[in-house]
Amino acid sequence: MPAKNIVQLKSYAFSVRIVKLYQFLCDNKKEYTLSKQILRSGTSIGANIEEAIGGISKKDFIAKCSISYKEARETHYWIRLLKDTDYIDVKMAESLLVDCDELLKLLFSIIRSSRKN
Repeated sequence: MPAKNIVQLKSYAFSVRIVKLYQFLCDNKKEYTLSKQILRSGTSIGANIEEAIGGISKKDFIAKCSISYKEARETHYWIRLLKDTDYIDVKMAESLLVDCDELLKLLFSIIRSSRKN
């Protein structure tokens, strides 16, 4: 089996964290609306990266990476909102935001370099 690339690994690990956050929000905070939003956008990042890897053309690859980037931006928003409304503590939010920022930087770099080639 071929080795997975860094953005693929990091997006999957981030998705796992988002699923656990969703479970925490539902079980401990009884929050169901915002938790669904962050579950959808946070897990979509990795799903679209997987689709990009299997893309049939360069244009398809860039399009899927761009969707991943946008989903990461949305997820960043939901994390900040959950922190500022006291659903998650600052420490948890900062940790998630660091991971999300890393994905954003990786995706932006991938998109930019793919467009140049």
